Amino acid sequence: MAKGYKIKSSNRSTPEPTFSKALGESSTSSLLSESVAEPDDVQNSPSSTVCSASAASLPTNDHQQNHEHDQCRKVPILHHIIVERYEGDKSRDMFHGEGVVCFQGGHIYKGSFSHGLMHGHGKYIWSDGLKYQGDFKLNVPVGHGTYTWLDGSTYEGEVHKGVRHGVGVYKCAKTSTVYRGQWYLGKRQGQGVMYYNQAATSWYKGEWVNSCREGWGTRCYPSGNVYEGQWRNNVRHGEGTMKWVQLDQQYSGQWVNGIQNGKGTHTWFRKRVPCSQYPRMNEYTGEFVQGMRHGQGQFCYASGAVYCGEWKHDKKHGQGRYTFENGRVYEGEFIKDCMAEFPAFTPGLSGITTPFPGENDSSNRASQSSTSSSPLGSDMVLNIQALLSRLPEAHRDQELKQVEFAVVRHIGLLREIYSFYSCLGHEQSSDKIFPLTHLQFSRFLMDCKVHQHGITVAQMDRLINDEVHSPFAAILPRECISYIIIVAYHICHKDIESSNNILAACFSKLMRQNIIPNAKHVKGPLFCHPVHAAVAYNYSDRCWGIYQALCKASSIQSDTILTVRQFVWMLKDLYLYDSELTVSKVLKILSVDSPAIYDGTYSNLDLEMSFLEFFEALLGCAEVKGQRIQTDIESQIDTNHQEDTVLSSLQSSLSEETERSQSPVLAFKETELKGWMQKTQQFFTQIFFPAYEHSVELQEERFRLRQKRISLAETDNARYIEQLEAKEKQEEDGNGEVPNNDVNCSPSTPMTPVTSTTSVISKQPVTSGSKKKK
Repeated sequence: MAKGYKIKSSNRSTPEPTFSKALGESSTSSLLSESVAEPDDVQNSPSSTVCSASAASLPTNDHQQNHEHDQCRKVPILHHIIVERYEGDKSRDMFHGEGVVCFQGGHIYKGSFSHGLMHGHGKYIWSDGLKYQGDFKLNVPVGHGTYTWLDGSTYEGEVHKGVRHGVGVYKCAKTSTVYRGQWYLGKRQGQGVMYYNQAATSWYKGEWVNSCREGWGTRCYPSGNVYEGQWRNNVRHGEGTMKWVQLDQQYSGQWVNGIQNGKGTHTWFRKRVPCSQYPRMNEYTGEFVQGMRHGQGQFCYASGAVYCGEWKHDKKHGQGRYTFENGRVYEGEFIKDCMAEFPAFTPGLSGITTPFPGENDSSNRASQSSTSSSPLGSDMVLNIQALLSRLPEAHRDQELKQVEFAVVRHIGLLREIYSFYSCLGHEQSSDKIFPLTHLQFSRFLMDCKVHQHGITVAQMDRLINDEVHSPFAAILPRECISYIIIVAYHICHKDIESSNNILAACFSKLMRQNIIPNAKHVKGPLFCHPVHAAVAYNYSDRCWGIYQALCKASSIQSDTILTVRQFVWMLKDLYLYDSELTVSKVLKILSVDSPAIYDGTYSNLDLEMSFLEFFEALLGCAEVKGQRIQTDIESQIDTNHQEDTVLSSLQSSLSEETERSQSPVLAFKETELKGWMQKTQQFFTQIFFPAYEHSVELQEERFRLRQKRISLAETDNARYIEQLEAKEKQEEDGNGEVPNNDVNCSPSTPMTPVTSTTSVISKQPVTSGSKKKK
């Protein structure tokens, strides 16, 4: 041993002096097993009145405590150790090879030695029972090893200088918790997952800093509630989404110290019921302060009513605008959820058919007479004033009543249609309510072949909308029915001989000839299969942006719609045509739903394209241009993890097919579906989007070069003008000297007449001193 070390063994062999190298500060074990405890999941529910705007927000704080698992102490050290006894191999009086050494204090090491040092694989047992088995290097636990505590807790993984460092697994015997992930100097740091119970129903997966949840991570609570987002110091902080599974609620937005604070969206989900009178879910989007709606925000009620304005402590307070279920609007001041003008009335709390305040007043009776007795109810008031204004004023009330009666006769089917088409693309969430969107409504019109009566879907969109709407904007049931009546009038009014009850006649004819025979038979590549819609929706937002840019670039008018000709030229400009994708093939794709575009011989390229037609045409191009997929999909490496997630989430809705997955036919369909998904992903991510981005970059570069040329031309022109002005100024200055000399010359100076040989520039009389010789 080195100087100062004692050997109490009868065998006084002296190990290498470097045996005194330290790992730490004490030879006594001080590393305690981590007792990982997590607070119970908070499940306090908001107010039971779901439609109430004053429903309390969910308390979501994690009561973080200083648990033992956050006190990762240093690994026990081998410093100032005194060897009492050694048994094993030696070389030149040094411990070398396999051996067992007993240290003063009761510590034992059994394993490999090299030149007097613990080096290689070995097992070290402290006097208090802590065990380490693994790699040693120069007396230091380094590499891979396992710590075992007396209570049964273990750590297995990478070790650096005796502490947990790298990747390892820690299991706590007291609480059955397990951590798998990265460590840094004894602390959980980096990516890792912590299971807080033996059943693995409570866990956190994400980033760690200094043994705290910090960064981006997902926390699943024992109740099934899930938070995914940003963390700081073990609490939710930043952007994140919390889902309360049993309460069917969700908040997505900003968090501060575990509480909703900032901008966010709180959604109260509703179970989907066939032909439900609820067209949407309750949802608030706006500002939060300390978990309460406070500031500017919009609350969309399940009944279809909407409030947009100021909030204070979860109540409507301040200036706001409330749109009732029937479309009527109140705009003014709100005080503690009540309208200032009608303090006894609280909108949003009285159910679905909320009456408008003061509707019994004499001043409002005239305006209410047409809606109060509507057979459709106060929540289904039609908005067809633009059509009624076309008719004689004396017939308007009768026309309105007759078309309402016509709607009542088909109201059951219309509700089924609304519910059916609003589900398209949301089959993986079959128990949630989603309102019908403009994109789904366009699919309904095309399924019913309404666009084959001389009016395109894009033209119909202009007829029913005063302004351009996003294809993903919601349509309420009363709006949907109103749109159908408007479209029916513009298609059928010329064919109706009688001028009485024309609106009802047009609506009935469209229902009889188009909607009843064809509705709910979905066509097109987008919504024909739930997986198609789920996968294609990943690219819809970006395609909508491209569609808007192309419409804007096609004309100086803001309401210009893309035409078939422009779509065909777009593909040419992006160099997407090849031997597989030709112009003829593109026209065939477009004519599947719209025969007027191409009938095999003649084509009409001036027809307008709605966004649905544009997007489905791209999906058709992806089907043609996508690369061939091998027959054995399972042997391929999946290049699109997101689509696999979507596919797995849809297994519940496709349970009948999966039960019969052993069938060769169904296996073929699954393979074909997988191939479609990959071809779609390849087309958009590797072909279409990169080509469009490159085209935009070229256009921007051309614009910059054009601006540079214009700037250079303007500079050269300005320089040329300056030169001309300077020359003219010189000429003027030269011409101006003559009269000045004439004026200043002496009276006795004789004047010389200008001869024919005088310079052309000097046409003025000159003095004798300036006369030129011949």
